[in-house]
Amino acid sequence: MKATPLFALMGCLTMGLSVRAQLLPVYGGERAGQSALSFLKNDLNPRSLAMSGASMAGSGDAYAWLTNPALATQCTTQNWSLSHAFLGGGVDQSAFTGIFPLSDRVSSLGFALNTLQSGAIEERTEFQPEGTGRTVYASYVAAGVGYARKLSAQFSIGVQVKYLYEGLADYHNHTAAADLGFLYQTDYKDLQFAVLVSHFGGSSSLSGTDLVSVFNRTPQDQLDANPLPTTFSLGVSALPWKIQGHSLRTSVQLNHPNDNAENYRLGLEYDYKNLLAVRSGIRLNVSGMPYPSFGAGLRSRIGGHSLFIDYAANPTDLLGFQHALGLRFTLMSTDR
Repeated sequence: MKATPLFALMGCLTMGLSVRAQLLPVYGGERAGQSALSFLKNDLNPRSLAMSGASMAGSGDAYAWLTNPALATQCTTQNWSLSHAFLGGGVDQSAFTGIFPLSDRVSSLGFALNTLQSGAIEERTEFQPEGTGRTVYASYVAAGVGYARKLSAQFSIGVQVKYLYEGLADYHNHTAAADLGFLYQTDYKDLQFAVLVSHFGGSSSLSGTDLVSVFNRTPQDQLDANPLPTTFSLGVSALPWKIQGHSLRTSVQLNHPNDNAENYRLGLEYDYKNLLAVRSGIRLNVSGMPYPSFGAGLRSRIGGHSLFIDYAANPTDLLGFQHALGLRFTLMSTDR
């Protein structure tokens, strides 16, 4: 194998750092910070994170419910995943998913559990800035069930409905959201197109029985309501190079969030015989993340079943390196 094509493509990907400001205008940046439950935007798919999020039109695996529900139709046997992200500042987030193909061989059911726990936080107020002596916690949960189906040999659809919980000290919030994804596959170099609407739902706000009164304001039973971080995405991926066990997947994705500027993702994944994968990607028009992300994956076995170990690193301006680890378990079957 000659490594030159791979390194040349990686170099072209990195060159986007110096030209993104001149080529891509920032639209919607004034909306930054206006949504609630922003933990939903964190990428808990290590394979996706290594490719800077350019994954919604990629190949399906156990992380499908975290990326694009329509990708679940590409899993022909049971798939499970467990992932953990180290976000920085002592905050971690975890996800657990499962995909269960149905007997009709064209549809799948599944679930996804996504949790974030802040750890202990020392409570402070405007009148006690050194602390009140009380310890509080922040907890976030997204529990979803999904269904995906092939409508034809090329076209697939997937939907996931999620229950969302937010808890901060004595305040809490319960709401719901949905993800709707589409996937179109072609016979040319594994070219795939995808459309995704993620975290679609109404506005939500924290509430509690004893909200702290703020100086010079009237006490209230409910805080201001904010929309969920809904994002509309378009993606395309392909395998432009595949020879003798070596392959290279390229992915491009456009995201249009309701709480920030439009942004673009470019990703690469080199795979050797489905045993070793090396990934990288870059974000354009994403504040605080101007550097390429990267990661790797390794396949092992447990008995007759496949176990994939994935790692990703995402450099940031303010939080340093964010890391993610994941395990994917594919249950092999002799009747499928």
